[in-house]
Amino acid sequence: MIRPCRPADLDTMYAIINDAARAYKGVIPSDCRHEPYMPRDELLEQIRQGVAFWGYEQDGALMGVMGLQDVRDVTLIRHAYVRTVNRSQGIGSRLLAFLRTRATHPILIGAWAAAEWAIRFYEKHGFTLVSTQEKDRLLPAYWRISRRQVETSVVLVESGESGGPSTSRQSSMRR
Repeated sequence: MIRPCRPADLDTMYAIINDAARAYKGVIPSDCRHEPYMPRDELLEQIRQGVAFWGYEQDGALMGVMGLQDVRDVTLIRHAYVRTVNRSQGIGSRLLAFLRTRATHPILIGAWAAAEWAIRFYEKHGFTLVSTQEKDRLLPAYWRISRRQVETSVVLVESGESGGPSTSRQSSMRR
């Protein structure tokens, strides 16, 4: 079942995010990765900034989380993580499909450029990479991230063929 995450889920969300983020070790630039990957205060700040987390729960336990955040004229998919032991079970796909139905604007997704598995996941679900020039414009406009993270990240948008929202603005964002 997919449900909104509650304040009582904070410790579990923190554990899921930091467990899943171990996949980044040795992949993303070392100056962009720290332990824990997302400190508890940063998770709380993301929630304060409007990231609404949803969780995939089975047998009373959260197995994955994914956030949704409206920023002006777009909806961002944020912080998509599935427990390491629960990967490849369709949990991320279910969360993404659910959140797509809740998006109120064209969807943007930011990902680490070196996290090829994440990019493939989103491409499999109908998202396409934007050009480097467009990525460099979009990341500072919609995310609060460091210049270094902008340099080492990509942005994906829903492709018109995926059945998602297709606007002239979104078409201009595609590569």
